[in-house]
Amino acid sequence: MIVVSAASGAFGTRVVDRLLTRCPADRVAAAVRAPDRAAGLAARGVQVRHGDYNTPDTLVDAFKGADRLLLISSPELDPQHRVRQHRAAVDAAREAGVGVIVYTSFLSADTEPSGLTAAHHATEQALSAAGVPHTLLRHPFYSEAFLNPGLKDAVDAGELTDGTGGRGLNTASRDDLAEAAAHVLTEDHHVSRAYDFTGPLWTYPQLAGALTRVTGTPVVLRERPDRLPDAQGWLEEQVRAGALERQSDDLQRVLGRPATTLEEAVAALFGAPSN
Repeated sequence: MIVVSAASGAFGTRVVDRLLTRCPADRVAAAVRAPDRAAGLAARGVQVRHGDYNTPDTLVDAFKGADRLLLISSPELDPQHRVRQHRAAVDAAREAGVGVIVYTSFLSADTEPSGLTAAHHATEQALSAAGVPHTLLRHPFYSEAFLNPGLKDAVDAGELTDGTGGRGLNTASRDDLAEAAAHVLTEDHHVSRAYDFTGPLWTYPQLAGALTRVTGTPVVLRERPDRLPDAQGWLEEQVRAGALERQSDDLQRVLGRPATTLEEAVAALFGAPSN
């Protein structure tokens, strides 16, 4: 049995979709906070279980019988709360007798114990201390944070603004990362491995070119000197500092194919065929 936690979220549903192409539905269980909202999964033959990170007592039953458990990191923003949730989930997995835990961590969580990776670092430490075999999937930022329907406004205006200084981004699509997780959950040679997943490096100047080619509308790049507010501004600062230029071939190796390219992602966004 493969159990996917947080299975009704944007990433979890994609993982379940990929699993159902690789194994029978009766081998897949979805642990969700609100089972009544997961009727679509149940209709596909997936066993729906109540498993809420905020209610640790629900997790042992949710994880029982799992040969493999995909522990999807909580969306909680407060690191201390997030760590408590994850530790409770790890403890529940151990109590439930889970065979292997596969955890969606974040790049550099193994070496950076503070800031964005603080909760992931603590969770990796908790997994090591728990004594349960596990696999770490260290994700980059999702491509969808940058490559999304908002780009249609840039095409309409013929102008793409950029605050990244032209530095590279190693993002990966949710679809690629979900497919990689499905491979890890259904194949035996990934146990006790740690993967640093990155997609092909791309830049905003390249994005302007891809938008032009895919849509047939000239899109010019304009450097924006002012900082965007809130999280987007912080993220651009990270890009400008080169923090998203790390590269690894782990994602490609697990997928058994190249990860989605910038051109392919833009073509899919605009419903155009990719070359």
